[in-house]
Order: sequence, then structure tokens, then C-alpha cells
Amino acid sequence: MAPEKKTPPRDKRNNRTGNSGGQDPKGPGNGSFLSRSWFWLVLAVLILFGSRFFLGRPTDTSNMIGLNEVAQHVQNGDVNRIEVQGDLVTVVLRDGTPLRSRKETDQSLLETLKTLGVTEEQLQELPIDVESAPNNAAIFNWLIMLLPMILIFGFFLFIMRQAGGGGQNRAMQFGRSRARKLDNADRPSVTFADVAGSDEAKQELQEVVEFLKEPQKFAALGARIPKGVLMVGAPGTGKTLLAKAVAGEAGVPFFSSSGSEFVEMFVGVGASRVRDLFEQAKKNSPCIIFIDEIDAVGRHRGAGLGGGNDEREQTLNQILVEMDGFDSETNIVIIAATNRPDILDPALLRPGRFDRKVVVDRPDRRGRKAILEVHTRGKPLAPDVDLDVIAAQTPGMVGADLENLVNEAAILAARRNKRSIGMDELVESIERVMAGPARRSRVLTPEDRKVVAYHEAGHAIVMEHLEHADRVSKITIVSRGQALGYVMPLPAEDRTLKSRAEYEDELTGLLGGRVAEELIFAEPSTGATNDLERVTKLAKAMVTRYGMSDAIGPLQLQRGDSNPFMGLEIGEQRPYSEEVARRIDQEVRRIVDAAYIRARDILTSNKDKLVLLAETLLEKEVLERKEFLALIGKAQPSQS
Repeated sequence: MAPEKKTPPRDKRNNRTGNSGGQDPKGPGNGSFLSRSWFWLVLAVLILFGSRFFLGRPTDTSNMIGLNEVAQHVQNGDVNRIEVQGDLVTVVLRDGTPLRSRKETDQSLLETLKTLGVTEEQLQELPIDVESAPNNAAIFNWLIMLLPMILIFGFFLFIMRQAGGGGQNRAMQFGRSRARKLDNADRPSVTFADVAGSDEAKQELQEVVEFLKEPQKFAALGARIPKGVLMVGAPGTGKTLLAKAVAGEAGVPFFSSSGSEFVEMFVGVGASRVRDLFEQAKKNSPCIIFIDEIDAVGRHRGAGLGGGNDEREQTLNQILVEMDGFDSETNIVIIAATNRPDILDPALLRPGRFDRKVVVDRPDRRGRKAILEVHTRGKPLAPDVDLDVIAAQTPGMVGADLENLVNEAAILAARRNKRSIGMDELVESIERVMAGPARRSRVLTPEDRKVVAYHEAGHAIVMEHLEHADRVSKITIVSRGQALGYVMPLPAEDRTLKSRAEYEDELTGLLGGRVAEELIFAEPSTGATNDLERVTKLAKAMVTRYGMSDAIGPLQLQRGDSNPFMGLEIGEQRPYSEEVARRIDQEVRRIVDAAYIRARDILTSNKDKLVLLAETLLEKEVLERKEFLALIGKAQPSQS
């Protein structure tokens, strides 16, 4: 009896939310009438053309003759009478034999016989009976004229039924909300225990769940339930996962939607769907509404991307009105997610609408380890796996990257026919995620391999001799993705703030490969293209954004983020004069030249180590940190 009890509520929910996914495909409301209509229409067309082809044709064609033979029989006096019915001519001979023939529809039989040599006297003596033909041709002509109209009407009927998305009166449901209601058995199984690395965000959202579960606890102290919670964070940090955890933890209905679902090419549809969504939410209060990617409808109004009747702006206006329309007794919380908070309209962010702003930031080293523990839960790990080391080697990675990393490691272990995931697979998966799979099929000439080896050796030696640069974890000349080789850094710790000395050391390390090529081969190659791009961008940011130039001073002359509206940055005027622009160029040149000289000095004094390291790379292709330190004569520090 359980299935019969669950089915009616699910059908009612889908009819209320306008979701066609819950319709019974065999039910009368989902295409059965349409399929019957098309069946009868096709059958009528087949009957029409079939009857047009067969009707009016004689069934017996053995006695069919031509009109010239008819004229000969008339001239010979063999004809008793002639019967004409439409274009069918029946000739009865004197011995009673009937013969059939056909004439042109728009020509008289008499004129045709005269043309074929029959005289007037013979025609006057010949009895000709003319009968009215059945008006089948006119009927068929009318049907053929009506056929395109019937097809056009059927096509528009099909379009109108599909536009509604399901159920009865689909054409009238185009403005209904398409949010998915998750409740009871449909609620996601993800809980806060499955979310790691975002402790502060979890705490904020746990309070929201508690607000809805026990509102009287907070109402007794005069606390007001927040109307909106805006989750802000980089892509992949787990905003949607947190929303699923809220749906899994909350004991109230959960409406899930996306900002793009409100935007249509028809003006007013988005606002209508917003109204319908909030009406459903009020009927199911207390509940939670989740809008993913709210920047699709919530960006700045009046930005020149459409007039006052722009569909996106009308949808945003309706959202603002609905959020203000809640009374104190309506327990509805809106949770929205975006990775572009800078383009949201200020009216969305004021108190009374989105009261809380939850920042879902990139996880630190401890958070990355916790995320790895979540994603490796239930997977067989080898005894040599140290997740703390993996977390240290993945700075800047977010939850989606770490999930992909663990999945790549599992795929590698399965490909190697292993029963558990080892440290080797996890380390290699880091390289796959960061640089792509190894391309051992790429064949380089001996000269190119030598250039790549000296280039990467130059990077490694310069980085190891700088105080503030990241330590070298691994050196390889095996191609991955677009890189012919690379040096994997190993940061000592996650840093939020960076000093000028750290940026200067980073510039010096980036130029190490270019300087090594010039020292050994007396000319540079195109291998340093990406290094030079990063050097130029970083040096200019030091001058124009971070105020790290004594000549320019503590001024910010360039915005850190690009203009969110396409094309508007072209028309922006520079906030400084041509003289200041010239000084900026001079400072960028000075910073880069200073880093270049430092890298050249380091490699000149360690040229023998550079040659040894490059030749070893040509032989082994991959060097770990322990081997690298042994080659350059440095002892690995002991781990306490």
C-alpha cells in the first residue's frame, strides 16, 4: 500500500510547481490525445491521396483503346453508340463489345474526333450520350487546399501544448514557476557532515535551519528570522553543496531553482514565475527557497544593457517586491548563491532582503585535509597515504578540485590493477589536475629536450637560492598539457598577505628559465612565453595596484577586477596622465630588470650545478626534492 499512498502527493506537488517531470507518461494528459490526433490526421491524408489515385480509374484495363482507334471505328461505321462521363469515353460496337478510352478534360469529344478525321455527317449519325460526372475532383481539390491549413493548425497546437511543460491547459502555465520542491523522500541525502573546509559558512547556515525548526526559541528573545542569506565564493568552493546540506538537514520544504529559469524571451514571464514561486512558498511556510546563480537576474539595473522594460530588470523588481512583502509571521528564508557579488544590484544586498552574507572562501591547509578525508571516505587507501602532505601540495585548490583529484587517483589505481589508492596515484593526480595528463607520445628533438632541461633547471636553482620563494618539490621535463616541463613548488604554509620581497623573489624565480637559456645557448627561445606574461602582469600589478613602487607611491591606479559589463571597460578613462603612465612603464621596467639581474647572478655563480642538474634531467626526466638537493649539494632539513 505504500506506493499508492505516496503517488497522489507527488502528483499534486508537480501540478502545483509546474514541473512536468512528475507527469505519468501513460496518463491522458501527456500526449495521448496529441498522438491520436496526429494518427487520424496522417490516416486521412493517406486515404485522400489513395482515393485520388485509385478512384475514377477503370478497374479493367484490357479493353482500353486510344482516341485514334475510336475515330477509326466511327469512320468504319462499327460504332453503335458512345457514352461520355467526365473524361471517360465508353464506345459500344454494333456487336455489343464495350471499349473504353479517355479524352482531355477541357476538350470536347466532338472536336477531338473532327481533328482525327471524322466528318460532320458521320458525327451527326453517331448517337452520343453525355452524363454528368460525379464531382469527386472538386471535392478532392478542396481537400487538397484544406490540407496545408490542417497541418499548420496541428503544428501550432503541438507548440502550444509543449510550451506549457505538462498537465492540462499547458499554454496557460507558461508563467508558472519551475522550481523543484524537495520534501520528505525527495530531500537530498547530503548533510553538514558531508561538507568540510567551510566551518564558518556551515555555522551560519545551521542557524538558519535551527531558525526554521524552532522559531519559538528565537521569538521568545525578540529575534527576527533573517529573510535572505547570500552565499558568495569562487566557483567550486561548495556553495551548491551547502545548499543541498541545508535541504538535507531542514525539516521543512525546500524549493530549488536557478536564476536562469526566470529569464525568458517573453516580457513578463520571469516576473510571473517569481510571483508563482513565492505564492507556493507561502502556502508551504515555513520553507526555504534556494536560487542558484542569482547574478543571472540580480545584476545592476540601468546599466545600459536594455531599457526600463528589460525582462531581467522586471524579474529583479518582482523579486525585490516579494522579499519586502513578507510579514512577520511568514517563516520563509531565501538562500542565494553567486560568484559575482560585485555585479549585484545594491537593493538586493540591503538589510531586510539579504540580511546575511556568507563568504565561502577557498579552504586553507587544514580545510583541504578535511575535504580530502570526506572524499576519500569509503575508498580503500594504501598505508603510505598521507593526506596532510597532499593538502600541503594543493594550495589554492577548492573542494571541486580536490574531489576531482581523488577521483583521478582512483581511476589511476584501477588502471594499474591495484586494490587500493596509493600515494603515487594521489601525487600524480595532482599533476594531472594542475597541468593535464602526461604526453609521453610528444616527441621532441634532442635540441628541444636540452633547452627544456636547462630551462627547468634554471627555475629550480634560482627558486632554491631565494629566501622568500617556494621550495622545489619536483622537477620534470615530461610534457603535460601545453607545458613541455615544469617545476612543482611546495609552499611552506598558506599565505594570505604577500610582501614586496616575496613578489620580487617570485619575479626572479620566473625569470630563471629565460636566463638559463641565455647563459648556455647565448640566445633565448619561445619556451619562456608564459613566464614573461606572468612577469609583466605581476610587475605592473606591483606598481599600479599594490603601491609597491617608491617612484609612484601608495596609489592604486588600476582596478583589480575587470568591468562586469562587456564593452564598458573600453570606454573607461585612465585615472592618471600620460606622464604618470610613462613613469609606470619605467617602474615596471626597473622591477623586471632588477629581478633579471638577480637571477643571472645566481645562475652565473652556480653554473656547474645548472649543468649537472640539466644533464641529470635529460637522463632521468623526473627528479624529486631529495634527489634535487643532493645534486646541488644541499642537505634536506630534518622534520621535527
